Amino acid sequence: MRTALGLSWRLLRGGGRRGMLGSLLTLAAVAVSTGLLLFAVGADHAFLQRAHADAWRHPGASVANPTAIEALSTDYVRGEPITIVELAALNGDAPVPPGMPRFPRPGETWTSPALARLMKDLPADRLARRFPPPAGTLGRDALVHPGELVAVIGRTADDPAMTAHRDENEHMGTTGAPSRIDRFETDASWAADIYLLLAGLASVLMVVPLLVFGGAAARLTVARRDARLAALRLVGATPGQVVAITTAEAVLTAVAGAVAGLLLYTAAIPALTRITIAGGGWFAADLWPGLPLAAAVLAAVPVLVGVSAVIGLRRIVVSPLGVARRETPPGLRAVRIVVLLAVVVAFAVAGGGLIDMGRAGMIVLMVFLVSAFLAINFAGPFAVSLIGRLTVGMARRPARLLAGRRLVDDPRSAWRTVAGVALTGFIAGFLALLNAPPGVSGRSDELRVDVPYVNSATVADQASERLTGLAAAVSVRKIETKDDPPAAHSPVTTTGVVTITVPGGTAAVDRARTALTGLVPGKVATTPADDGVPGDRLLADLRTGALTVLVVSFLIAITSAGITGASAVLDRRQAYAMLRLAGTPLFVLDRARRQETLIPLVVMGGGSLLTGLFFGLPFARGFGFSGLVGLAAFAVLGFGGVLGASALSRPLLRAVTLDPAPRPD
Repeated sequence: MRTALGLSWRLLRGGGRRGMLGSLLTLAAVAVSTGLLLFAVGADHAFLQRAHADAWRHPGASVANPTAIEALSTDYVRGEPITIVELAALNGDAPVPPGMPRFPRPGETWTSPALARLMKDLPADRLARRFPPPAGTLGRDALVHPGELVAVIGRTADDPAMTAHRDENEHMGTTGAPSRIDRFETDASWAADIYLLLAGLASVLMVVPLLVFGGAAARLTVARRDARLAALRLVGATPGQVVAITTAEAVLTAVAGAVAGLLLYTAAIPALTRITIAGGGWFAADLWPGLPLAAAVLAAVPVLVGVSAVIGLRRIVVSPLGVARRETPPGLRAVRIVVLLAVVVAFAVAGGGLIDMGRAGMIVLMVFLVSAFLAINFAGPFAVSLIGRLTVGMARRPARLLAGRRLVDDPRSAWRTVAGVALTGFIAGFLALLNAPPGVSGRSDELRVDVPYVNSATVADQASERLTGLAAAVSVRKIETKDDPPAAHSPVTTTGVVTITVPGGTAAVDRARTALTGLVPGKVATTPADDGVPGDRLLADLRTGALTVLVVSFLIAITSAGITGASAVLDRRQAYAMLRLAGTPLFVLDRARRQETLIPLVVMGGGSLLTGLFFGLPFARGFGFSGLVGLAAFAVLGFGGVLGASALSRPLLRAVTLDPAPRPD
């Protein structure tokens, strides 16, 4: 192995300026793949940390030997939610809440740093008077994100807030009835679980193309390397030595690229913390996946590159003379298309029922998405070969004929150039139907609180007294409800909705909220707009997540197109130089090079987009303006990125055609 490493290092150093350029292209591809892979892994880790920070606030089931009582409610200020956790100790063994040095005493409040700042900035009658005197600041372990508004209030066990009836079921994670506990919950809440599942889905959409790109990095400048290794085989190198040299060369380059990718991701973390999900940004520590996961990524990427490099050695080991003589490899088989069709048909059969399967359905969907990505990547070279044959048959100009012949001669190389954009087309199509239009917000000047109808008149009178000085109108509306579906002899529940209409804008509504605090123990007066905040945030986060995935995918696609395009020029430098020497104009060669990229791009990008649309149909929430923008962005950025990458390779094409002499590498 030491001999293989030494020889690989000599080959890397002695490959000349263009040989070093090829190695740098591989290093750059691995660096981008590693950096974005760390982002995908770090995002999953960050959502998991958020789930842990959120879990303790949600009261669990009551236990036989409780030590504390916990309740959850959500208030609002300036339209932003304030998570309020109320705790009462039953004995000296009450558990210490996360982010606090001790259990809160009755009559004191612990606030998040953001809420503490807001309480100082706003007039007391808008916010601070809602809570008992502050006793301390919550630590990092108690918070989902840095800007979160959280208050932990200490109560006595017989306080009306800890004994009054509340909603038994949580509404989007915003309320929780008092529960007698002996420890805080550690399982993810309903809302956090949704985000974890969506983060897993986003990771699949990002990671699989990254792995494809990372594997393709091992095949950059493949013709130069294959010719060199074939020469070694012809002078007596054993298959084992060829494999060892290839592995060592690929791993040496990949390790350097992986380290560069790690540095790239580390430098990007401060910017990534500003991406807003679930109402706030991120703690930088959460986006760091941790030493074990980071080490696993840094180890996995070189292994992937090394394995991909070794897989491509079959022709060199079996027929080194054919490689040295540049014989056209055997054609690809139609089974590649059959595999893709099989995945599509299987999804058509099972996809319609996934939405009703809950978590299991999401896992099955991820399996289908991975299978679709791999099937598209597997079928891509065969489709490019067919496109090349059609292009040759319909060619009327030299440039198109040259482009078609190149597609037929080396469809794998041509596919590597457009694979990133094609896979991005699948992602754009899949996400286009998941973009729901923004919801219509309810009234924000109408506070409501539900009480038993027999108490509604008293509560309305008390509300009027508290709101003296504010131009607020108080009314009561009677609502009768029955169980759904109605059971035999089920009683009718009569509820009184006390409605307070507060003119004067947000400041006046906040003052009314403060005045009404504690009016009904265990209840918070909210507006219809408040009730829509969790759902609106989830939809907004879906759009943000889709945009983030698309941005990452386009970065992969355009980087892949640029690096593989430059690599293809280096691979074919001798053929380009000989054609130029034979009298072929440079603009013809340049046009042929562009067409051998754009022709399969149009076909494969469009086909992948339609496949993505098909996979997104069972989960469609409407094809609105945002979906149209997503598809338009795919078309513009995809073609624009590839054209830009092609333009960057033009000076390299001009350089390699100026020197037709054989190179020592």
